Amino acid sequence: MSLTGMSGNGRIRYFHDFLGAEVPVANAVAYGTTAGGCSYSIGDFRLVGDLANTDSGLITLSKASGWGRLTSSAAADADGCALATEVCLSPALNGTIVLEARVELAALTARHVFFGLMGTAADNIAEATTNTTLTITKVVPCLGFLHDSQMTYGTHWFMPYLLAADTDQTSTGIQGSQTIVAAEADVLRLEVDSDGGARWYVNGKLEQTVAAGLAATTTTLMAAVLGVWSTTTTVGSVDVDFIEVSANRDWTR
Repeated sequence: MSLTGMSGNGRIRYFHDFLGAEVPVANAVAYGTTAGGCSYSIGDFRLVGDLANTDSGLITLSKASGWGRLTSSAAADADGCALATEVCLSPALNGTIVLEARVELAALTARHVFFGLMGTAADNIAEATTNTTLTITKVVPCLGFLHDSQMTYGTHWFMPYLLAADTDQTSTGIQGSQTIVAAEADVLRLEVDSDGGARWYVNGKLEQTVAAGLAATTTTLMAAVLGVWSTTTTVGSVDVDFIEVSANRDWTR
């Protein structure tokens, strides 16, 4: 008889409170510069993106409770910087997966922010979606929170749940009810069950429930990602108080 090996460490938790390590890339001197982007470890997370330019990466801020600022490196469309796990989270095997972060935007113009689950998270991380006015176009399978100043009603969080077979999704019906205010913090929380059902909370308020937000199978693996991407004219940034990802351990043999 084969027994499933188990222990007391049944819950996985990744957490960072931005009171410690930072990787500022200053004076055009990158840490391990490569043409295809860079990757470093920041606590329990990877810091990824095109970090080989001046003043990009992660810096800590002198602000109560400890904050960090993620900054993309160049005014070029889809140039990004993100905190991410490896592609290692399976809703079917690790659910319920919970992602929570407290974030603040210095301005609502000329930036693209995503927080949620993505099907890929390469060192030079791509945007989860590309967006124009009312249309969200999937780059990789993903679900989470989206702010993009190129979208109509760009002062709200949107809550895409694009499945692997989807190409586009209209923003109608997935727009949060609360207005984003520049220089004010929002707490974003996403819960994804083992059957792919998902719930989105903003500042403790349930904003959206979807019975099948993700095609959850045992082969579906996702990365938890909080990222910011530039536009063609402006470098993007997002301030973060904390980020937490928790899930159940997969005990199958």
